[in-house]
Amino acid sequence: MTETPNRTLAAFGAVLIYASVIAFTDNYVRVIARDAGLWQFHATRTAMAFLILALVAVPFGLKLWPKRPKAVVARSAIHGAAMVIYFGALAFLPVAQVAAGLFTAPIFVLLIQRFAYGRPIQGLQILAVVVGFAGVVMVLGPEALSGATFAALLPVISGALYAMGNIATREWCEGETPETILAGFFGMLGVIGVIGMAVLLVMPMTVPEGPEGFLQRGPVWPTGEFLWWTFVQAAGSLLGVGMIVKAYQIAEASRVSVFEYVILPASAAWGFILWGETLTWLAVAGMALIVLAGVMIARPQPVQSPIASRQ
Repeated sequence: MTETPNRTLAAFGAVLIYASVIAFTDNYVRVIARDAGLWQFHATRTAMAFLILALVAVPFGLKLWPKRPKAVVARSAIHGAAMVIYFGALAFLPVAQVAAGLFTAPIFVLLIQRFAYGRPIQGLQILAVVVGFAGVVMVLGPEALSGATFAALLPVISGALYAMGNIATREWCEGETPETILAGFFGMLGVIGVIGMAVLLVMPMTVPEGPEGFLQRGPVWPTGEFLWWTFVQAAGSLLGVGMIVKAYQIAEASRVSVFEYVILPASAAWGFILWGETLTWLAVAGMALIVLAGVMIARPQPVQSPIASRQ
């Protein structure tokens, strides 16, 4: 049997499309947060994503029904919890900072595999954990160092949950198609969104104006801007995940996992272009350390994408 050659350049191009699309759409969560709540956003985005999947399922021959429904549901619940935290943080933190926290997932994968599954960690991987942790602290900045706010730690909590979900993908969902996992993920977010809307409808809370009320806001009549950017989120997520899945199909995972870190500068670039946000030199240096940690982790032992099934 002839081994399939690595199409590394094509894989990098696919990852670049993925990073550009996801970084752009995530920057507009703050716009969505002005008019509606986190829970309505997830419920609406799921409905739109399922509509898109239904339209393309037959033409593209997608297989959406899981072989192990319980495993897919459990994995989706873990990743769903991670994404509730991720999108909640996007309402009031820069996208580059939130993305950096999410990219701690490979570090948590190593730690969970070591202490939960007893798998050894190589010397270079231990160094990578230390380097990556230092990078995260630098990106989070003085707030994390002083412990002033819990909000600054939310992206890292999201990264830890993503690591658990990545391990669940390998351990529980072997043989499932990417579109099955994607559909399960969106479905779980939709369920979480509906539950959140129902709770806030029965027990409404005092809601601050604008993005500050994203978490506490119950169901409201959707504005045209909310519907448009939520649709862009749904379509962009499906396109982005399609690109990253394609990249992992045409090149080795150890190479693609390193390419994925391009989303950090992409998020920072879109933040500057759209909102004029700039990063401190400390945050830039921290991102560089996180990327270095990812390269170190990927070299001795390929690590699954931290966000290949994110959106």
